[in-house]
Amino acid sequence: MTDGYAEDQDPRGLIDTSVAHQARIYDYWLGGKDNFAVDREAAEQALAAYPGLRRGVRAQRAFLASAVGYLAGQAGIRQFLDIGTGIPTASNTHEVAQAIAPDARVVYVDNDPMVLAHARALLTSTSPGATSYLDADLRDPETILSAASQLLDFRQPIAILLIGVLQLISDDDDPHAIVARFTEAVPAGSWLAIFHPASDIVPDQIGEAARRVNARSANTTTLRSREQIARFFDGLELLDPGLVQVHRWRPGSAAPDDGEQIAGYAGLARKPD
Repeated sequence: MTDGYAEDQDPRGLIDTSVAHQARIYDYWLGGKDNFAVDREAAEQALAAYPGLRRGVRAQRAFLASAVGYLAGQAGIRQFLDIGTGIPTASNTHEVAQAIAPDARVVYVDNDPMVLAHARALLTSTSPGATSYLDADLRDPETILSAASQLLDFRQPIAILLIGVLQLISDDDDPHAIVARFTEAVPAGSWLAIFHPASDIVPDQIGEAARRVNARSANTTTLRSREQIARFFDGLELLDPGLVQVHRWRPGSAAPDDGEQIAGYAGLARKPD
């Protein structure tokens, strides 16, 4: 596959440190060091409005690991298309999948220069499997599908992972149509995993947090309701426990309700035969 990373590229020259970027803000919330003062300011402003954000992004990473573990294990999936990868951290998709199935193949997709700077870390792989990185935008599904087909076999089931990225696609860009294009392109038995920040859980806090990040960031966050997020799964079969708050998602049944409200929904669904 021809990926978005080349040995002679120096993405550091493309990194704009004058405005915050979503990947670097998330990196800060997760305790990483690949962020700048502008990112930390935006992140702290958001946390002041909604302190639950930090637990929410950690629950998002836990959902990714849990979903990929289920897919590579019980579901027998060997191909993963991870769009909106973010800066590498613990339990990346290829690490989780290939620990269970060494022959798993993973294509990462992102268009943030900071993620590109870490592409080498994402391109490590077990010898039976393979990983690749594509520098592309979710809003251009045809480019992603064409390039990904150089590593992934679209005649066999593929897991599409959209973890914490759809909120960066505005309603004007029709995110539901974009997701539908991806699910149309994969065969029956494929899966779709989504995490999306919610507009209808602690709405005042999360709404103010999003407003503060949007005021400082190159990316604009669009919060959506459970009903709007559920539409991304139209035509698919949601695995129990369905579309639930992210910290309660477990494959097969929801975790006990601990009373905490985290403003984000997670779900995993299969394309039926």
